[in-house]
Amino acid sequence: MGRLRWAPLLLAVALLAGCADGPQDDGATQEQGITVAGALSGEQDASGFARALGPRPLVFPQDHGPHPDYRHEWWYITGNLFDEGGRHFGVQVTFFRFALYPEPEARPSAWGTNQLWMAHFAVTDTEGETFHHFERLARGAVGLAGAQADPFRVWLEDWEVVGAPGAGLDRLQARLQADGVELALELRAAKPIVFQGEDGYSQKGDDPGNASYYYTVPRLEATGRVGVPEGEHRVSGTAWIDREWGSSTLSEEQTGWDWFSVQLDDGRELMFYHLRREDGSIDPRSKGGWVDEDGRHRVVTRDDVDLEVLDHWTSPDGQATYPARWRLDFPDEELTLELEPVLADQELRDGFRYWEGALRGRGEASGRPVTAVGYAELTGYVD
Repeated sequence: MGRLRWAPLLLAVALLAGCADGPQDDGATQEQGITVAGALSGEQDASGFARALGPRPLVFPQDHGPHPDYRHEWWYITGNLFDEGGRHFGVQVTFFRFALYPEPEARPSAWGTNQLWMAHFAVTDTEGETFHHFERLARGAVGLAGAQADPFRVWLEDWEVVGAPGAGLDRLQARLQADGVELALELRAAKPIVFQGEDGYSQKGDDPGNASYYYTVPRLEATGRVGVPEGEHRVSGTAWIDREWGSSTLSEEQTGWDWFSVQLDDGRELMFYHLRREDGSIDPRSKGGWVDEDGRHRVVTRDDVDLEVLDHWTSPDGQATYPARWRLDFPDEELTLELEPVLADQELRDGFRYWEGALRGRGEASGRPVTAVGYAELTGYVD
């Protein structure tokens, strides 16, 4: 969650496994098809990989960098930005790492690796009613893709997010471009890191190891440039960062998730996700986190938040129907919000298909009007 972000990595395996050095599977991945739950659950053999078996101290800056002994990992940034005239842009930048097998096999070739990388880059131009999205894949060899802890850097070819020495995730630059779309942002943390779940240990299923290590920077001030084919815009706004890694996260009966990050205009934040089960019910492991204006954080359980779907949207080819508007009630904070996508079609239709897009919200908090910006990720809806 935070995102769970994950199933795309299984696709990287399916596309690149034939190019990787080391043991090959028997074709079961391709024959069984690519599923959201399969990427994160015991359906894929996690033996030999490190497992998230319980809380452990998260250590910085080391944990900002890669964890190659775990099967999957991601670095995730979303943001809601506005130019001087109020034109809105949503941005998503995600880097995924996936290990094909636990130990790299000794090979004379510099191209040999057990690590695969995927990156997604998306810009929502709300006024232009256009959703630009791009995907890249690379092996973690000969400098094509990778990550490092200090100074922080994660990259795939010329797409990169970099930090200043000793600054961790507090000061970052994001630089990406593809097909006339460009992003050049400066990101400055406005709040400290918060640990999701139990001190950063986020359990998603009942089986041992169906969990991840997960932390968030819930608010960053963002400034810079967004370029779209029609022109360039100086922008400012807020962003959100998620970091997560594990080896088998979801249970076999969990089919997907609806994940939300919400930044209120009063300086508070809410992250919340529903894990959906095969029978249509919401898994009791669904949870989230609430961040006060001063940065204090507490866990939010499934029963703390009521999320009602108010509308749906079907993708142009009819292959998926997603929830498309929601009412969110959080009684503990006397918060009621109606959340809606800034554009209906923010579906990534690249190698792996899911809906990830910018949201706007309006409602009340303790009897006072409140507005919000945010992001949602919706997986497991494609036939």
